Amino acid sequence: MKTALIACGALAREIVSIVKKHSWPVDVVCIPALLHNRPQRIPPAVQTRISDLRQHYDRLIVVYGDCGTAGRLDKVLADENVERLAGPHCYEMYGEATFAQLMNEEPGTYFLTDYLLRSFDSLVIKGMGLDKHPDLREVYFKNYRRIVYLAQEDDPDLRERAEKAAQKLNLPLEVRQVGYGGLERRLIALMTARD
Repeated sequence: MKTALIACGALAREIVSIVKKHSWPVDVVCIPALLHNRPQRIPPAVQTRISDLRQHYDRLIVVYGDCGTAGRLDKVLADENVERLAGPHCYEMYGEATFAQLMNEEPGTYFLTDYLLRSFDSLVIKGMGLDKHPDLREVYFKNYRRIVYLAQEDDPDLRERAEKAAQKLNLPLEVRQVGYGGLERRLIALMTARD
């Protein structure tokens, strides 16, 4: 059975690692991660990718959380009869119970992942206009009390980037090593469901 994973670009590196680790014969096709800044564009982008790939694959799996689409992504997938990895967003996928615990402790938690740290300046600083209007930091982040970096890799460079990001946002930093967490477990469950 020829399978394609239609994935969020923010998860691409991790998904490719998981696919290689398990030697799955699948293709990974990504949608730009920048769509997270405009979540209303995610469902039509996924639908377009489904239409483009359907004739070439026996099975399509969408590796995305709801990611702010307010259920619109799931409606597209129901209409297209395509399955999706469970979860509201990658923070919950990576952290699972740790994510829930952290949110219960402090709802004002801003989360970072390896991908977000690698793209922090372009996605957060420039993407939110903080490079030109640093005073907006107080508007965007006034209700946050901390940053939690949910680390996929144990990488000193990424930890240093997390520290710099916390300084830029003027928030205390916590680091939790979670690996691929639920992202990997949920992918395994979907990939083995039809074996």
